[in-house]
Amino acid sequence: MKEDNCLHAALICLGMLYYSHAITTEKLNHTRPSLHGHHEKGKEGQVLHRSKRGWVWNQFFVIEEYTGPDPVLVGRLHSDIDSGDGNIKYILSGEGAGIIFVIDDKSGNIHATKTLDREERAQYTLTAQAVDRNTNRPLEPPSEFIVKVQDINDNPPEFLHENYHANVPERSNVGTSVIQVTASDADDPTYGNSAKLVYSILEGQPYFSVEAQTGIIRTALPNMDREAKEEYHVVIQAKDMGGHMGGLSGTTKVTITLTDVNDNPPKFPQSVYQMSVSEAAVPGEEVGRVKAKDPDIGENGLVAYSIIDGDGMDMFEITTDYETQEGVVKLKKLLDFETKKSYSLKVEAANVHIDPKFISNGPFKDTVTVKVSVEDADEPPVFLKPSYIFEVQENAASGTVVGKVHAKDPDAANSAIRYSIDRHTDLERFFIINAEDGNIKTIKALDREEIAWHNISVFAVEVHKQHQEAKVPVAIKVVDVNDNAPKFAAAYEAFVCENARSNQQFITISADDKDDSANGPRFIFSLPPEIIHNPNFTLRDNRDNTASVLVRREGFSRQKQDLYLLPIVISDGGLPPMSSTNTLTIRVCGCDSNGSMLSCNAEPYILNAGLSTGALIAILACIVILLVIVVLFVTLKRQKKEPLIVFEEEDVRENIITYDDEGGGEEDTEAFDIATLQNPDGINGFIPRKDIKPEYQYMPRPGLRPAPNSVDVDDFINTRIQEADNDPTAPPYDSIQIYGYEGRGSVAGSLSSLESATTDSDLDYDYLQNWGPRFKKLADLYGSKDTFDDDS
Repeated sequence: MKEDNCLHAALICLGMLYYSHAITTEKLNHTRPSLHGHHEKGKEGQVLHRSKRGWVWNQFFVIEEYTGPDPVLVGRLHSDIDSGDGNIKYILSGEGAGIIFVIDDKSGNIHATKTLDREERAQYTLTAQAVDRNTNRPLEPPSEFIVKVQDINDNPPEFLHENYHANVPERSNVGTSVIQVTASDADDPTYGNSAKLVYSILEGQPYFSVEAQTGIIRTALPNMDREAKEEYHVVIQAKDMGGHMGGLSGTTKVTITLTDVNDNPPKFPQSVYQMSVSEAAVPGEEVGRVKAKDPDIGENGLVAYSIIDGDGMDMFEITTDYETQEGVVKLKKLLDFETKKSYSLKVEAANVHIDPKFISNGPFKDTVTVKVSVEDADEPPVFLKPSYIFEVQENAASGTVVGKVHAKDPDAANSAIRYSIDRHTDLERFFIINAEDGNIKTIKALDREEIAWHNISVFAVEVHKQHQEAKVPVAIKVVDVNDNAPKFAAAYEAFVCENARSNQQFITISADDKDDSANGPRFIFSLPPEIIHNPNFTLRDNRDNTASVLVRREGFSRQKQDLYLLPIVISDGGLPPMSSTNTLTIRVCGCDSNGSMLSCNAEPYILNAGLSTGALIAILACIVILLVIVVLFVTLKRQKKEPLIVFEEEDVRENIITYDDEGGGEEDTEAFDIATLQNPDGINGFIPRKDIKPEYQYMPRPGLRPAPNSVDVDDFINTRIQEADNDPTAPPYDSIQIYGYEGRGSVAGSLSSLESATTDSDLDYDYLQNWGPRFKKLADLYGSKDTFDDDS
């Protein structure tokens, strides 16, 4: 500290001497005003004089950090026009004027009133001017000059960072660059050695060194081992004044870490590992672990394990747990204690990443022997197959054998096995199994169209150890039998034009069969034999499981018939084949000339648009006459007290029955033989229609025809009414039945009750009272002659 104060005082003295010399030189050489005339000829020979500036300035200097008692004289301003009488006034302006720098306005002396720091400001720019003291008229033009702050060594070196961190690989060669540290000095680098720095190492020898001029830290020892020591703390010093005595200094700390390289091979801590595993273990189960130690870290310490030899290579496998760096021995296949009780493995551990620089330290792998013993376990039964697939025909009788499953006890005890079906997989109980031999049978018939596959599970349990059980899936396929007839693929409804041409196709149909395709590879389409020669339509089998319906004749009329029902027989190709009759509904529609459908409703004929006016008037007149007649008829009917006909209370269509059979006359031995009213043409069950020609024969339901010799007229009438109601070829409005058969001959005349009412016959009609309530009206009309006469 004492030496620093002495040095500081010496520097101040040197600065004062330098400053005094500069001031003297300034006064002798630069503060003297020098006026030089410069002559120029102007116009008309006039001589002009231009003044030349009389101040010549050099830079002024002032030492920083001066702490003397008096202000420091910086310099003196003087003009060559100053005669010393005090009429000239010197003015100073610019940076720091009046605050840091003050001027004596008479003598021109400039003093620094404050201590200056070059590191804060290295120079100041000022402006000097000389003016007349009385008038303030400028005597000299303004001129600038610079005051420089002279540097002294008052700032120590400072490093950019207080602490540095660096890495270098272990085993690096001597002189390997680690990091460069940099310090800075606020002093003036252009003046002296105040900012000339030299680096040196204070702590960290003999492991590291530093370059004096650059600050680069390098390794100083070879083969530094991270596993021995990983981290080093180094202290670096920077000193100014070129490192000489009296210079200022600064330090920083550098933490250097040795990074790992793969210079150590893995090693097993023991030569043999003993492990055990139960024979009941499943593949993938862990048996044990081995670990080879590697002092390296990161990827240099990664170890991969493998089985390279041994009689258990097929039964075991080893994987690497990279989190713990262990080798995990796992079971690869099922073990059997009764077959083999122990295994031996040779396991190798090798580094994953190898550094070629240290290959000579190898080999980077190690081996160990692993002995695995198998422990006996009580095992559950084992099925001979992992799954079973059986087949059974649908509709098979109850008790049909489907198949057989078999399981055994793998233990030496070889316990007996009992079988059962998991009822959760056979909720409807289609099957049963024999508990002792494993035979599976059906309980009820199977339908392939409902369930084609039955997937059940069968349990096998040891008799003496109920907890030991096994389960196997059993798939049962229901084999198809041709038990379903083909049907229309859709609810077809065809349309045919009234102007359809002969052999014109108007619809294509197809069929579906619930049976398997093997029982219906192709469908055969045909018409029933009884209508094979249908006059309206025909059928063509396309032999591709479709058929086309064609028009056989030309011209249809909606007014005559707007609906046709065409039965179609569809047969499959199964054994035996199945067939069904499906009815195709065909509607007659109105179409335009291009065949486009316009309407399918029954419509009356429309008069031609070309009718004359007279024809229209005649038609209207006819309509008016008809309306008048209807009005008169209704009026007369209301005026009559009695009904127009005697049968008004009942519907004529339900009561007037015409019997064309005249019976046997007086030769009849019975009062009335209903058998004579039986139409022999209807005995076969077919009653022809009189109003239209039916499309196909109607087969009446059995059991409706009365006995031929029945005498119950009421039953006879009811039977005929039922036949009429159930006849699909008869419209619902047709309830009047006509019996056109007149019998095979009679000696007597007609027995018609209608004619007998107008004759003088003396027949006795009292027997009508016994014919039931339906003939009560006839009995009242013809029961007595007196009544008839009164009515007439």
